Amino acid sequence: MVPTAYYILLSAALFAIGVLGVLVRRNAMVVFMSVELMLNAANLALVTFARERLSVDGQVLVFFVITVAAAEVAVGLALLVAIFRTKRTADVDEVSTLRG
Repeated sequence: MVPTAYYILLSAALFAIGVLGVLVRRNAMVVFMSVELMLNAANLALVTFARERLSVDGQVLVFFVITVAAAEVAVGLALLVAIFRTKRTADVDEVSTLRG
């Protein structure tokens, strides 16, 4: 059986990579994927702690987080496509204002 600390370290590493992607990258799609990576890192930590406590509460919470993340992906991608069609760029600095 893999120790709990390994899962938490993996979760922390994934979260750190996600934060780094949000802070460093300028492409909106990469920023969007980095946010999703951070959500999945949090899900991994929740499932790990639920396994440690022998409870299903964390797993149920992860199910709801994944459901909300799926809705976020649908809305976020629709917004990204709409912005790309009008501005012709996915650069976060170029799309800093919502005026045409």
